[in-house]
This record gives sequence, C-alpha cells and structure tokens, in this order.
Amino acid sequence: MNLDHSAIVINWADEAERLCAAVADDAEWYASVARELARPHDRLAVDIGCGGAGMAVALGAALPPAAFVVGVDGDGDVLDAARRRITQTGIDDGHIRLLRADLDTDLAVLPWVVRGADIIWASSSIHHLADQQAAIDALAALLAPGGRLALAEGGLPAQHLPWDVGVGDPGLEVRLAAAEDRWFARMRAGVPGSVAMPYGWPTALRRAGLVDVATKTFTFERPVPLCEADLRSVLLSLRHRVDRADVDGELRPSDTAAWDRLLDPADDAWLGHRDDVYSLSARSVHLGHRATA
Repeated sequence: MNLDHSAIVINWADEAERLCAAVADDAEWYASVARELARPHDRLAVDIGCGGAGMAVALGAALPPAAFVVGVDGDGDVLDAARRRITQTGIDDGHIRLLRADLDTDLAVLPWVVRGADIIWASSSIHHLADQQAAIDALAALLAPGGRLALAEGGLPAQHLPWDVGVGDPGLEVRLAAAEDRWFARMRAGVPGSVAMPYGWPTALRRAGLVDVATKTFTFERPVPLCEADLRSVLLSLRHRVDRADVDGELRPSDTAAWDRLLDPADDAWLGHRDDVYSLSARSVHLGHRATA
C-alpha cells in the first residue's frame, strides 16, 4: 500500500521487514511496558498499527492465558511480516489474531471485533491518520470501563554522533533531525483530508473523555563503545533516516555527500571505524483511562 502524502510516498511493503527488525531491537522495552499495562483480569488487548507485532507479542506474554490480542494494520505485507514474527516467538496462534483494516476508514467497523478492550496500544500510527483526534475518540469508545488507551508518540530524536565528525560541516546530525521534522510536516499536510491537532497527546486523550491521563518518557542508552550488533543497528537506522529525508530533497547536497561517506563501509570515514558512535533516545507513552462509572 502506497500512501501519497503530497509527493511523499510511504511504501509499507518495503518497510515491513525493517519494522520487524526494529521490533527485535525493542523487545525488552515492549515487554516491560506490556507488564505495566496488563492487569490480572484483562481479557482483550488491541495493537493499532501493529507493524512488526512487537507490542502484540509482548501483550500476549503479559496477559492471562485466557486473554487474547488483536493486532490491526492496514498493509498485507506488514501483517505477513508480523505473522512470521509471531511464529518465531512460539506464541500460540490462537492467542494473537491479526486483522487488516484501514485505520482512516475502518475504525467504525472495529467495534464489531474489539469493543470492550481492556488495553488499546497505538505506537507511531495515529500521526499517519487524517483526523488524529477523531481516531483517538473512536479508540477511546472501544474501551471497557477501566480500560486503558496508550499512545506511544513523540519523545526526543535519536542521537548518535559527536557535533563535529570531521566530515562535512559540524552539526550534521542536528540538520538531519531538522530535515526529518520538515519531512514530517509535509507528510501531515499531504494526508488527504488532514485535520490539524494544535495541542498535545495528553490533551487529545482528555478531549476523548479519558481520565487519569499521564505521560511517561523512557530513555534508551547503549554502552559506549557500541557492540557490533548495536553499531549495526545504529548505522542501519541512520541510513534509513538519511534516505527518507534525502529522497524528498530535505538535505542540502553537502550533507548528502557527507552522509554518503560516513555510511559507506568502503570509505575511510565510515562510522563503523569509530569508537565514539553512541545511541541515546527517548520515547513518550501517553496513557488515559476510561472511567469505571
């Protein structure tokens, strides 16, 4: 499925395997958050925009044996990759069910499948929808009394490099983050029927009628020097970020040339040769509860 966002095209088929690889990197975080969200009497959890099924798998492990999880995504290739991921974990297929649904148009039919959810999780999926507040309202309405809606949105951009890496102008990574911000603004503006949401996620949850709204931010840091696996993950992430920003012309040519050198294993400037590459980031989870009475 290709989404044309004013010349910005997200090819989810190409993204499917990358999403699953990212899930493997974040498995411990998903597991810890799922344990915080789960309660002993929960029977139904929903992962909206499930991607590589990271949280679906984690919730499947954290919930009681009689409960089940529904993972919802709009792309068949992404769901195929998610099924492979679920199979690799060894979780019983009957415990996690995957559902294909367009989140912009099919939220109205989800009540037939997932009404009365104890947990609804949505990670970096709502910001792709035309009317974010309407989507949050619809999801909040699916909750059982006492149910929780958790949105993993925002945080801080990942940081990996010194300000001056000796290639290109200093501040290379700062400008990459700025280019990504411009890319995101264009993506939002280009979503058909896009509706502005000029307030934060906690406010959106409260406007949906949820109570006890709170935000928790998780920081992620890898020990330096990075191990081989962590370094590989950082370089793959940087390559993806640069390619995404550059294909839409958000990077200046001199920065593109610098990144090409830094991410080329055949170049003397390759980041893989350095011992000062690090990994630091933060993610925010915004949580709201449906009142019990």
